[in-house]
Amino acid sequence: QGESGVHVATEEFLQGLRHLCHEEGLLLIVDEVQTGMGRTGKWFAYQHYGIEPDAMTLAKSLGGGVPIGAFLAKKEAIALTPSSHASTFGGNFLACAAGCAVIDAMEEEGLVENAARMGEAFQEGLRELQRKHGCIREVRGKGLMVAAELNNGKAVEVQNRCQEAGLILNAIGENILRFLPPLIVREEHLQEALSILDSVLGAVG
Repeated sequence: QGESGVHVATEEFLQGLRHLCHEEGLLLIVDEVQTGMGRTGKWFAYQHYGIEPDAMTLAKSLGGGVPIGAFLAKKEAIALTPSSHASTFGGNFLACAAGCAVIDAMEEEGLVENAARMGEAFQEGLRELQRKHGCIREVRGKGLMVAAELNNGKAVEVQNRCQEAGLILNAIGENILRFLPPLIVREEHLQEALSILDSVLGAVG
């Protein structure tokens, strides 16, 4: 769950949900708009949990900056037939070409694997800051979708000071810092980000 502060689902919950949907004849639809396309260190976040959804939604990063949205489903889960539903922009050639190009580039450049490696390194760096600064309550996330939860109510101040120093992050409420580095990020970028955050946390207290 991204918007409320990167709350990571447990394997027990999602496998239980998959089992419940199967038992009750319900479709399991996963929203991968934020978590999909390599963000969590796998192509899709559901792949971390040993489940397979009946359908999923994608958007945003699928287009690499070109507006696009997609709905993918198993054959048995699709109720619509060709031409049964109209769409003004559905099947847009430019958007679809952009989506294909993004997938090709991600495969060629190993960006999903990079997200997994860099995400692990970044979270470890944040945990080092947690051990140094008492204001970090928790570090959580998967891949390059990461949050640090504070205990001092100063997330907005930290966000503003970090931005002044050249680090873009997102304050959610009073205590959560959300980090979504680009999938092309390298270790030196992460070290620079951690250095800025270290200085800001030291100054804010």
